[in-house]
Amino acid sequence: MSERKYNILAMGRSSIDLYSNDIGAPFPEITSFGAFVGGCPTNISVGTRRLGLRSAVLTALGEDPVGDFILKFLKDEGVETKFIPRKPGHRTSAVVLGIEPPDRFPLVYYRENCADIELTIDDVLAAPIADSQALLISGTGLSKEPSRSATIFAAEQARHFGTKTILDLDFRADQWHDPRAFGVVIRSVLRLVDIALGTEEEVKAAALTDVSQLSIQHSQISNPDIEGDIDTAIETILKDGPQVLVMKRGIKGATVYFPNGAVVDASPFPVEVYNTLGAGDAFASGFIYGDLKGWGWEKSARLGNATGAIIVTRHGCANFMPTMREVEAFVKDRGGW
Repeated sequence: MSERKYNILAMGRSSIDLYSNDIGAPFPEITSFGAFVGGCPTNISVGTRRLGLRSAVLTALGEDPVGDFILKFLKDEGVETKFIPRKPGHRTSAVVLGIEPPDRFPLVYYRENCADIELTIDDVLAAPIADSQALLISGTGLSKEPSRSATIFAAEQARHFGTKTILDLDFRADQWHDPRAFGVVIRSVLRLVDIALGTEEEVKAAALTDVSQLSIQHSQISNPDIEGDIDTAIETILKDGPQVLVMKRGIKGATVYFPNGAVVDASPFPVEVYNTLGAGDAFASGFIYGDLKGWGWEKSARLGNATGAIIVTRHGCANFMPTMREVEAFVKDRGGW
């Protein structure tokens, strides 16, 4: 097969991210914010581009100055933006974030009437799925229509054109009318997915077949404490289609699971945590780079661990994604691969 124009087409949400400049301050005491770019697929498009991939993004923006802000940043980064539609009457979304290391990072989403959830099947038809080595989709893109149908259609198109499909579970409970619906929808698309990425909580939420384990009250909180056996959850995910499940485990590194029961562990790169927001997207960027370059599962996951470790020492997400030169220096200082 001839080389495709893009290595990765990332589809889904985008936002302006307002990060607290008052590190450690409780949210009510924040006095100023830094303005950056965010949203899982948008972060990954930037992260993979900085590592050296040819990256495109399929999101949607309002006809507003916030959309202009995001578009300029992406163009300056060299991410292909010509497939991004503007949606009149809808707003570019926003997220406001507090930073209270080591373990409190409150965030508030402003996604009412947001543009990226208005992605349509026609937008997908205009996107370069056939000309991309891989398609990245995310859980939040499946949370509402018309983005849900558009995302599923994109995965179907990817399967038709032989484009690898990567699903970042990206579970944001407050973005669903009922967080139990997350698992129902995710399980319905796993047949179209080659690689699934997620944290332990996201994997359990995706595999949740016993909905009594997740109360409806959890629709009001961002990170429900989901019960259930993780081994059963992993088995549930893998039996529905993906060839690989990659679990992001933070300070414990990452683990790659396969349907035949094989497991590959990738050790972490310990660092002092400044801000965990964006770590998962940085991990995904590194892992996807390694996978598309044929690095093998362990080294790809180690690269993800390195990019994730670097980002937790920094202020934000997309604007702070590391370059390959920075990653190589970081890994060399810690004993190499």
